[in-house]
Amino acid sequence: MDLKNGSVVTEFILLGFSGRWELQVFFFIIFSLIYGATVVGNILIMVTVTCSSTLHSPMYFLLGNLSFLDMCLSTTTTPKMITDLLAEHKTISVWGCMTQMFFMHFFGGAEMTLLILMAFDRYVAICKPLHYRTIMSHRLMNGFVILSWTIGFIHTTSQMVLTVNIPFCDHNVISHIFCDLPLVIKLACVKTYTLELFVIADSGLLSFICFILLLISYTIILVTVHQKSSGSLSKALSTLSAHIIVVTLFFGPCIFIYAWPFSSLASNKILAVFYTVITPLLNPVIYTLRNQKMQGAMRKLWLQHVSSTQNF
Repeated sequence: MDLKNGSVVTEFILLGFSGRWELQVFFFIIFSLIYGATVVGNILIMVTVTCSSTLHSPMYFLLGNLSFLDMCLSTTTTPKMITDLLAEHKTISVWGCMTQMFFMHFFGGAEMTLLILMAFDRYVAICKPLHYRTIMSHRLMNGFVILSWTIGFIHTTSQMVLTVNIPFCDHNVISHIFCDLPLVIKLACVKTYTLELFVIADSGLLSFICFILLLISYTIILVTVHQKSSGSLSKALSTLSAHIIVVTLFFGPCIFIYAWPFSSLASNKILAVFYTVITPLLNPVIYTLRNQKMQGAMRKLWLQHVSSTQNF
């Protein structure tokens, strides 16, 4: 393509959250606290699951991996968004933008897959408790994690291979808090109709299908529990409610953004905040505060740490 009449773009401008300086400072403090709590909370879960002998079970193994993915997903976008709140020039290089999109879809695709695998784990635990240890073996767990990372890699690579060589000229303003694939594609100075359809099919349908599969799996679990013992239904609902909250808050914004990625919803900053900032914090909060076994393991590890420190 002839680019003589247009200047080749080397960086993008992220508009981020617009408003008065006081509002920017307020957002900076709030998002810094949320991100700090996200990192600390998820690291705490990973350390507890790794070090506590009482948590060496498939559910907590998957939970530890979910915490790692949450922390990585939040780290991909949130630190840049926070620093931009106090920056006069909110810019990011083209390759920095491509890198951000690559890892966001990488960790996001892996997390979607892992959430489905966690639902399968709950199905086996609740509906086939006598065969749980046999079915959910360590080999299967390792295979689950490898599968989630593989699907995440295929998901992001399939899109980025088609995006990385797109030429950008003249237009370089992204009305968003980070680089997001639909908004970056719109800035290209070539026709991207085929790529737009591919993004809808890849990201939009992946989010929607995963969400429907999760809802079906939760419904099957609840129906099975109700048929076996109506008294156990409330316990199952209590166990699954945390999963349903996380799944809804994670998949809901993704479906709205990527199922209709080239509408006004794609640039909705509030929706983007939910699945990149809020949801990674909710996982440690929900799974820790509602899980007595996790709380007990954390207290035990803390007491052991205090005791070893005093002896030293």
